[in-house]
Amino acid sequence: MEKNLLYHLGRYMNWHGQIYSRPENGRMYYKEIIRQLYDIGIGSLSIVLIISIFIGAVTAVQFFYQMDGTTIPPYFIGYIVRDMTIIELAPTFTCLVLAGKVGSNMASEIGGMRQKEHIDAMEIMGVNTAAYLVLPKIIASLLIIPILVSVSAIVSNAGGYMASVPTGLFTSGEYIRGLRAFFIPSHVTMMYVKSVVFAYIMTSVSCYQGYHVTGGSIELGKASTQAVVYSSILILIADYIIAVLLTG
Repeated sequence: MEKNLLYHLGRYMNWHGQIYSRPENGRMYYKEIIRQLYDIGIGSLSIVLIISIFIGAVTAVQFFYQMDGTTIPPYFIGYIVRDMTIIELAPTFTCLVLAGKVGSNMASEIGGMRQKEHIDAMEIMGVNTAAYLVLPKIIASLLIIPILVSVSAIVSNAGGYMASVPTGLFTSGEYIRGLRAFFIPSHVTMMYVKSVVFAYIMTSVSCYQGYHVTGGSIELGKASTQAVVYSSILILIADYIIAVLLTG
């Protein structure tokens, strides 16, 4: 198992040398980046909004339950929801969901091209397939996923408001006061650092699984599953490392 892990790690790192080569046709890359921006951003917006609303709602209700009967002021709920969503929940949950939706799709798309020998045909024509198929996806992910994470953070705080204020857990003024209290700008920086790192991990690992798939439909399905599993594991590991580095 260790040899297999080292083999894939070495091939993954060596593969990056092919990705970041000079584009043969800049216009083709530009069109592909725009297509990926639309597919990743617009295609994932609805599920990000739905998940984010419930992230904020559950966080607010759960912390109110834990703090009920204590001497902690009610406005602390807004402060907790804000920091939890910005620091951890928005970037991590959003990218884990995108790993399942976008990552598996990337692996399937590239893996299908490999099985149908489209990649081989492009290479015969002199196209650097690793760069053309992967680099636009990485660029688009690095551009659009931080925006999706920002939307998730905003919607999560709104979800906490909708779950607590109309139900009478506490007043609108108390929740808004909590959102504005003890704000630390570096938490937003941490959110964007996580979103960029997670986006790169998700995209590169998923494309790697699809690009090097061999065999038939069973192997393609296995590659899509591995793309989600490995991306999720690496995102959680990176989440811990970033938290240690930026909060230590």
